[in-house]
Amino acid sequence: MTEPGGLVTPRAAPETRRAARAMREEADRRARASQAARANEAARATEADPAPEAVVAFELPSEDFAPSSLSDAAPSTLPPELRPPAPTSVFAGDPLPGASAHHGTPAANVWPRSRPARQRRPAMSERRAARAAELLAVDETALPVQHARPRRLTRRLAVVAGLATGAALLLGSAAMTAMMLPSLPPEGAETSLSVAVEPRHVDQLPVPLVEQSPPAADICALPDVTSALQGGDDEAAIEAAGGGEAFRAAVVEGRAPCVDLGDAVRVWTVVDKIRPLNPIDYRPSGLVLPDGVRNIEGGALRSDAASALASLVNGARAAGVGEIALESGFRSYQTQQQTYGRHFAERGDRADLVSARPGYSEHQLGLGADVVACAGACGSLDDLARTTQGQWVAEHAWEHGWIVRYVDGATPVTGYNPEPWHLRYIGPELAKAYHDGGWTSLEEFFALDPAPAYLG
Repeated sequence: MTEPGGLVTPRAAPETRRAARAMREEADRRARASQAARANEAARATEADPAPEAVVAFELPSEDFAPSSLSDAAPSTLPPELRPPAPTSVFAGDPLPGASAHHGTPAANVWPRSRPARQRRPAMSERRAARAAELLAVDETALPVQHARPRRLTRRLAVVAGLATGAALLLGSAAMTAMMLPSLPPEGAETSLSVAVEPRHVDQLPVPLVEQSPPAADICALPDVTSALQGGDDEAAIEAAGGGEAFRAAVVEGRAPCVDLGDAVRVWTVVDKIRPLNPIDYRPSGLVLPDGVRNIEGGALRSDAASALASLVNGARAAGVGEIALESGFRSYQTQQQTYGRHFAERGDRADLVSARPGYSEHQLGLGADVVACAGACGSLDDLARTTQGQWVAEHAWEHGWIVRYVDGATPVTGYNPEPWHLRYIGPELAKAYHDGGWTSLEEFFALDPAPAYLG
């Protein structure tokens, strides 16, 4: 038609209007079908991964998206639980291709919800569309599809249990490693950790308990001892008993019944103020003059003692200390009577401190010797202690089988004043034990009672 003052606007043919209407209706059906499919998918997603409600926007698919199987489907055919709420149409300003600009095209159907808008999903694939068609074909009386959540929950529990087991194993391994490693040093100390187990420190190795075999109960049961005693070889008997100390110990402990300390023949005889000779007028056999020794009174000694005195004198000469002479050796019972009588006449009862009564003197044994120092002429007995010879005798006489019988400090035991010149022969073995033990009297050496005075 022609309007006044305007241009002629041609009308569309009826076929064109019907075609446009059909296209709009087809687009609406497809939109509804797409919305139903998206609602179904949203329901499944919500059931599998619930989240706070939000506004969900669906885009209209293109014309070639929906398969022909969905063209006749409608939301009313879905189960009640899966039907979406009534949409609110929102029209976009830009028209869809092939649509009239006058009517506009629904740009999106929005269902109002309380959760924020989801990220737009891509167009639904053919496999998901087929799945939606299967759901639409289900009878309305059938129960809605339920997803197997317990199965998904079981998988989650299995994963959690596995993680917990792994953590427990790691903690146990760390604990074992901490127990094996040594304690950490203080901060700043320079050390290196080592897993090697160090040997345990031992302050002292255990010492095995070893019991000493008890000595022979009786040295007299030893064949060599008895044989030497029978042969009169005192030194051999002492050696057979185990030496000077072993012999002494056996005597002290009563394990030497064959040893008589009162036997005047033996080298170990003890004569003092309470132990007289037996017999009282005893006279030894085999008296000889010491060879190579200056003899002032012509005294003799037992053969063993004479040889030992010659050894002592020669030792002092070799040491360069000077000459030693024999002042007095053996004195018989009768000679001792004269000697003691002279001292008694001068001192009275105090004579017992410097001279022995007859029958109580070691000179009567032939084993006692009084020595003096000589330097051309010989000095007196009282001079010996102040000479080099006297000092040498005090230190080395034991090496030749002699001891200084009466020493300073032993008067309460022996009953005599100190006599550094009076030597007594007891043999090398006993002399060594006497010296090594630090003894000062024969009474103490053999554990005898002291003899400070005569009994009668």
